[in-house]
Amino acid sequence: MAKIVSINISGQKGTRKKPLQVARVRENFGIEGDAHASEQWHRQISLLAMESIEKMRQLGLKVNPGDFAENITTEGIDLQNLAVGTKLKVGSIIVEVTQIGKECHTRCAIYRKVGDCIMPKEGIFVKILKGGFIKVGDSIEILKDE
Repeated sequence: MAKIVSINISGQKGTRKKPLQVARVRENFGIEGDAHASEQWHRQISLLAMESIEKMRQLGLKVNPGDFAENITTEGIDLQNLAVGTKLKVGSIIVEVTQIGKECHTRCAIYRKVGDCIMPKEGIFVKILKGGFIKVGDSIEILKDE
């Protein structure tokens, strides 16, 4: 079963995110209190798989959920192979995948240390179709088009 491992927010862009147990997610906005939440763009929430973080741990990095600036750390779902337009039910909210990966404009500390970073290749971004509350441990499922 796919699930939420961690929910992470930061008050400023470019800073390490802090974990929450529960978060309010607003439709067409993002997670309340997160600097990246906005009605103005398609990257309202970022997701990264724990399996991707484990790859970096295998390279010797001491990294944890939120260290890659992802809002939701997942487990048990192959995020990077979802198609743009895929809808997911995450706890009680509904999201739509809008982007896979991103361009890395500035090399982060992780990249400088090991010469690689997973978020630009393996992270995904979503917009919020239906808001609500999410909590650590909530299930994640791919919704089939009807």
